[in-house]
Amino acid sequence: MDLCNIDVIKVILAKHGFSFSKGLGQNFLCEASVPFDIAEMADIDDETCVLEVGPGIGTLTQELCKRAKKVVSVELDKRLPAVLADTMGEFDNFTLVSGDILKVDIPEIVAEHFEGAKRVVACANLPYYITTPAITALIDSGCFDTITVMVQKEVAERICAEAGTSEYGAFTPYIAYNSSARIILDVGRECFIPSPKVDSAVVRMDIYKEPPVEVCDEKLFFRVIKAAFAQRRKTLLNCLGTGFSNSLSKEQIKCCIEQSGISPSARGETLDIEAFARLTYNIAAAMEK
Repeated sequence: MDLCNIDVIKVILAKHGFSFSKGLGQNFLCEASVPFDIAEMADIDDETCVLEVGPGIGTLTQELCKRAKKVVSVELDKRLPAVLADTMGEFDNFTLVSGDILKVDIPEIVAEHFEGAKRVVACANLPYYITTPAITALIDSGCFDTITVMVQKEVAERICAEAGTSEYGAFTPYIAYNSSARIILDVGRECFIPSPKVDSAVVRMDIYKEPPVEVCDEKLFFRVIKAAFAQRRKTLLNCLGTGFSNSLSKEQIKCCIEQSGISPSARGETLDIEAFARLTYNIAAAMEK
């Protein structure tokens, strides 16, 4: 069943009385090279178990099942299990879990379905509206060797941005702390039905076994990052002065910044994770005094 053939897609959807939901951000792939390339670039093989988010009608799912030991797909839309029963019927290594990826217990699903697996990865064509929380949930679960996701192109660029660029935001150092991320494929809007208003890109994140920098307090580290980006146009001193006003004076914050080898007039987007780690250490020390 060619799930990238628009005529085939229309027949399947008509059979099940399915209509696209804007609220769920549904755009199904209709360019065969894209799911093929994603599965190939994610290095899926017969020793790999895959957790997929949002299988849709199974376009990417089929390519994953052709390669993987086992694929478990989490789908929120209660109309799609009947569709997937048709499109995925030939694959005995496919399991569908109904649920919201932001609410399900990811470690529990992995433990139940992938016990003893040599390699577990996540793969998804993510709806734009849940991109950041879904990636965060997948990373924070601690279950995956790699996470490969298709997202809005500008989000992909933000995920992979270098410090000092306009794309660099609060989510970027979070990604950099947890993984080595890179864009592996650009996907034009014409590759979907219905066609979205923006282009997409596929990002592969290779999860670190240990973070690339040592931080004294991980919770504080991310609090510092959040504060540094809270008011993007303001200086680091002003942002942190506001973010830590209940703990430290502005003069103490200034000393912490300078002790970290950073100018108080710098802005958050100029700091890489090493700089944020130094800054966290000095803020933690100041708060203990």
